[in-house]
Amino acid sequence: MNAARNAPLIKTDLPTGILLAAGFGRRFDANGQRNKLLEKLPDGRTIAWRSARTLAAALPDSIAVIRPGNPALAEELRRGGCRVVEAAEAEAGMGAALRAAVAATPEAHGWVVALADMPWLPMELVRAVALTITTPDTIAAPWRNGQRGHPVGFGAAWREELLRLDGDEGARALLKAQPVTRILTEDEGAFRDVDLPGDVR
Repeated sequence: MNAARNAPLIKTDLPTGILLAAGFGRRFDANGQRNKLLEKLPDGRTIAWRSARTLAAALPDSIAVIRPGNPALAEELRRGGCRVVEAAEAEAGMGAALRAAVAATPEAHGWVVALADMPWLPMELVRAVALTITTPDTIAAPWRNGQRGHPVGFGAAWREELLRLDGDEGARALLKAQPVTRILTEDEGAFRDVDLPGDVR
């Protein structure tokens, strides 16, 4: 690895990127035969690779959380640049997956949490959220017309709160109860996900 080439992107006190990739995607395929994250976008790349690549390009020490027993998904996420954390508890939902990711990164200076089914998220917005986490108690997220987008950043002071998450609620209750620094954006990628097969196109 060329350290000099990568130096401009590496800042030791940046938060750690977390890519949540443990969902079942039942609305995409109720039978569970197709993992939507392995579906290909029009450019031929998978949703998983694109989402991982964006996060890892912005935050080089990013991790992705998956359920065990998904080797093809793990490989795509690694190819995209993320370290993969397999967590059996992630089967309980997004909150449990986020908790596992925070537990796996005890030295983090905070976290920028992205969703693996949002492949159109721009790297510049990930970086903007990361750079907004300037104090341990900061929470930051993109915002447009009164709607919160992704990714969401948490300063290191929220570690214990995040470690108490469970089930599929994610950090929604925490975000409702605490002030969030708003990063105004018109970029559709902060709000657009893949929910149904037609969304890939």
